[in-house]
Amino acid sequence: MILEGAIIYSNILVLLSLGLTLTYITTNVPNFAQGSFAVIGSYVALTLLKLYNISPYLSLPILFIVGAIVGFLTYLALKPLIKRNASIEMLMIATLAIDLFLFGFIGAYSGILGDIVGSTMAKFVFSNIDFSYLGFKGILFVSTGVIILLLLSLYILLYKTKFGIALRASMENPDLAQTMGIDVEKTRMFSWILSGGLAGIAGGLLPFIQEIVPATGEFIIISIFAASVVGGLRHISGALIGGYIIGLSESLITYYLSLILGAGFLVYGRVISLIMMVVTLLFAPEGITGIDWRKVKKSLGF
Repeated sequence: MILEGAIIYSNILVLLSLGLTLTYITTNVPNFAQGSFAVIGSYVALTLLKLYNISPYLSLPILFIVGAIVGFLTYLALKPLIKRNASIEMLMIATLAIDLFLFGFIGAYSGILGDIVGSTMAKFVFSNIDFSYLGFKGILFVSTGVIILLLLSLYILLYKTKFGIALRASMENPDLAQTMGIDVEKTRMFSWILSGGLAGIAGGLLPFIQEIVPATGEFIIISIFAASVVGGLRHISGALIGGYIIGLSESLITYYLSLILGAGFLVYGRVISLIMMVVTLLFAPEGITGIDWRKVKKSLGF
């Protein structure tokens, strides 16, 4: 069912865009390596499945830890530039360089893993090992459950803990937060660790809905950025809103256009995301969460 696939894809996109938005708010870094973070999680899940027969669903906690480590190491690599107040263009280029390194690493690792198991690991899917319940794919229940658990955990963290209050203060005004004695460095590091962990989980779920190759991260990054930009890069809630808007639009619009233009149009699904991102940047640069809806209502006469 097309709607089922659209919801699953949107759930995964929310995980990825949430991580991207979080690191952008705290460190002002547009992380172009976010897609590759997820693909690393995909290949770790594949490794655990092939070598130890561990289900990708059961490996999600491990994938979170692996992703968190990747996020932490990435932050350490970027830290000198962040401390020197490097321009956003320089930080963007730095993440592109990291992404190229990760792409090469993933490609080399897939070859090594293929030699170990005796078959090519350059591309793979998990859809053939998924379960079904009440006529729906298992990934629908798992991905939705992950999102619900994540939102509850984030709410508790941000609004019910001292560290969460410090994290929100660092997001809103890092200079003022530092003046008040908040360790901004720890909040920045945590945001990258959490971002990497969420990407690791997303990477474990992604093979259930599409074929994974070493270059998958280079393709999906367009949708990740589109989700964050459309929702609003300055608000965490924007990642949630943008993730579902882009995920559902990309899946449903592409599907219905393919009925008119032919099945070949399905490969151009991310063009929809790109167009929506460009339109948002032209008419609402701060995204949906950055729009002053009261002014909009007044201008429309409501």
